[in-house]
Amino acid sequence: MNSKPPQSNVEAVLQYFPGEYHVVKPGGFVICAVTGKKVSIAALRYWSAELQEPYASSEIATQRYQDWKAGKLETKSSR
Repeated sequence: MNSKPPQSNVEAVLQYFPGEYHVVKPGGFVICAVTGKKVSIAALRYWSAELQEPYASSEIATQRYQDWKAGKLETKSSR
């Protein structure tokens, strides 16, 4: 087999779905949409399928969802 494991120093590109994500471009981390902090793929637990964004914690994800539902954010598809 010639496949290499993803490099941990490369940002991954993911497509987010409810309860799962698909890897578009392999990598070792994503960037939290709110804090800008790196989140390792192994530690990634929170994201928004509607906004297509990863989050570093449940608190950040909850606040972002509440802001979106209150009309403070747009989805990428509504831009």
